[in-house]
Amino acid sequence: MSALEKSMHLGRLPSRPPLPGSGGSQSGAKMRMGPGRKRDFSPVPWSQYFESMEDVELKYVIFNYSYTFRVYKSGSEGPVLLLLHGGGHSALSWAVFTAAIISRVQCRIVALDLRGHGETKVRNSEDLSAETMAKDVGNVVEAMYGDLPPPIMLIGHSMGGAIAVHTASSNLVPSLLGLCMIDVVEGTAMDALNSMQNFLRGRPKTFKSLENAIEWSVKSGQIRNLESARVSMVGQVKQCEGITSPEGSKSIVEGIIEEEEEDEEGSESVNKRKKEDDMETKKDHPYTWRIELAKTEKYWDGWFRGLSNLFLSCPIPKLLLLAGVDRLDKDLTIGQMQGKFQMQVLPQCGHAVHEDAPDKVAEAVATFLIRHRFAEPIGGFQCVFPGC
Repeated sequence: MSALEKSMHLGRLPSRPPLPGSGGSQSGAKMRMGPGRKRDFSPVPWSQYFESMEDVELKYVIFNYSYTFRVYKSGSEGPVLLLLHGGGHSALSWAVFTAAIISRVQCRIVALDLRGHGETKVRNSEDLSAETMAKDVGNVVEAMYGDLPPPIMLIGHSMGGAIAVHTASSNLVPSLLGLCMIDVVEGTAMDALNSMQNFLRGRPKTFKSLENAIEWSVKSGQIRNLESARVSMVGQVKQCEGITSPEGSKSIVEGIIEEEEEDEEGSESVNKRKKEDDMETKKDHPYTWRIELAKTEKYWDGWFRGLSNLFLSCPIPKLLLLAGVDRLDKDLTIGQMQGKFQMQVLPQCGHAVHEDAPDKVAEAVATFLIRHRFAEPIGGFQCVFPGC
């Protein structure tokens, strides 16, 4: 069983209690919580972590349509850290990390909702090929900064890490100064693809409320940091279509029934019951996933195949952050021994490393930026240089 497969199976178990001093500002709260105290699973708005939100419009005059890409921003000086989330997540997964990194180094944050995710609106949102998403990243940078973009470092988690590498290797960001992948390695990712559908089928399809979704994400181990889950899950789920109010739900059910009465008698009652049952489920569980990841399977191979060599071939400083050293494949092991990139292992984390331990990830990224003189430290931040 590969390391990623293990992490998916372990993700179904309750999260391990954090160690004293581990990353994430929730750690102390968890340690202090008494047995009779109820945990707060209520959602938290993005504005508590980001300074502003913007919909970047890409106009295609020839085709008479436009796309809008949602970005969340913080900071006003220093290099831009362009953050790309993993599959099924959104830019909000970077919320707690953003607050952590901004307090350590002088930088600007741009967290992007990739196509088909979050609040980004595009035509053909089902096209999640690596080539298309990499072009999206380049187009958003051009739309935001024109012909003279500031120095940019691409940082991506899982699928987003793969897209960051494809973007860098295709030279779609002309001012690129650094690249960081978080817990994505070609070998383990490819090994895990066979069991990914089983993992996705094991997730609940709907939730009774946002609070219910947040609670599930923490107790299942998908996100081990409650603080991050409270802002991140808002970007992963949405209200079921057509469920706006009890009256609206009722009228939809009645419309379905009337429509079915025109069908032939043989299938009439079966279809009617099925649609009624589906609507009742939606009324009782009005939230569902924003994207059906199972339908993106045809793109998975393109995200990860050849990723290690693409990463190693990018002629810029590179950083690889992993939840476990056993995730390294052969090409990356050789490249790491040859000093082609900096690597740091952050134990006691699940796959969502930047959410589980945002302070430790921020510390690693800040140290990388200062080491290469890309950014200046602030707030008395002291670099901690890793041994690997």
